[in-house]
Amino acid sequence: MQKGKPAKKYSQAGRVHDLIRLVEARHGVTIEELVEESGVSRRTIHRDLNAIQEAGYPLVSEWQDNRKVYRFLTRFKDVPPISFTLQELMTLSFFRSQLDFLQGTPFGDDMAAIFRKVNSVLPPRYAAHMERIASVSIPLLQGRRDYSRVAEPLGLLRDALIYQYRVTLGYRAKGKRRPTTYKVDPYGLIFHKGGLYLLGFAHNRRALRTFAAERIASVTVTKERFEIPEGFRPQEQFSSAFGIVEEAPLTVAVRFAPAIAHTLRERVWHPSQRLTEEKDGSIVLSFTAGGRMEIIAWLLSYGRQAEVLEPAELRDEVQRIAREMAAMYGE
Repeated sequence: MQKGKPAKKYSQAGRVHDLIRLVEARHGVTIEELVEESGVSRRTIHRDLNAIQEAGYPLVSEWQDNRKVYRFLTRFKDVPPISFTLQELMTLSFFRSQLDFLQGTPFGDDMAAIFRKVNSVLPPRYAAHMERIASVSIPLLQGRRDYSRVAEPLGLLRDALIYQYRVTLGYRAKGKRRPTTYKVDPYGLIFHKGGLYLLGFAHNRRALRTFAAERIASVTVTKERFEIPEGFRPQEQFSSAFGIVEEAPLTVAVRFAPAIAHTLRERVWHPSQRLTEEKDGSIVLSFTAGGRMEIIAWLLSYGRQAEVLEPAELRDEVQRIAREMAAMYGE
């Protein structure tokens, strides 16, 4: 029997409820204080804290004044109920299917669970209508990645992102058979051209790095918490990149033929872009961005409808590729 208050004769569910209230009421509470309040053993408290965390509560531990304390990232009593209009639910349903490429992952499972909860409180007629709306939004993703193969690492990353825990990644870089180990502070996830990427601070490189999710071989979540630098803005990280690759920026100018000029006017390719109308109906698109191979792949997708004007070295490289392609098909 523990010293302090006598053990209470109630179920684990009731005890867990009391522990949640204790953690919510204090900025940080120690195991010893929880033992004193509940009158049960340390082992029982540890088991109950695991149950609280597994139930989805954002419980974290940290050191304060040489004491290990437990607290919630947010105070649940301060979070108001969230309600949605029918129009908002329809919008959610419309975009739900666009995340089909995450099927088989924890994110896909969470999305399905969200809509099961929504549908459970809707009249059957409205619930059926929500499902119909979701089914008419059709994602067409050529060469989409199969993220079900990395479902377990993604689940661990999701929890690390919530609690801001440092992780150890096993990552298969291009051209390497064996995974390389990285110690990473995960800052966030990036969606780019149907792909999912992790953005984080790699301690091995002492710099921000981007990791393709499908190449993550393993994830180990540590109990080390980290803080995202004040003022960090993930959208600014790629402001000078054409896509997701950060390299020295190039000032690029491309002439697009009149036949496809209208498609260029209707899209924003880069924040720095400038459009110049030519007398023959063609358009010259100029921008300054990094990511040479991404720019070349984009240019080649237009074939003879796009001509690189500058820089000269980029024009020469595209010309070389075009010659090699012509030789290949000529043979």
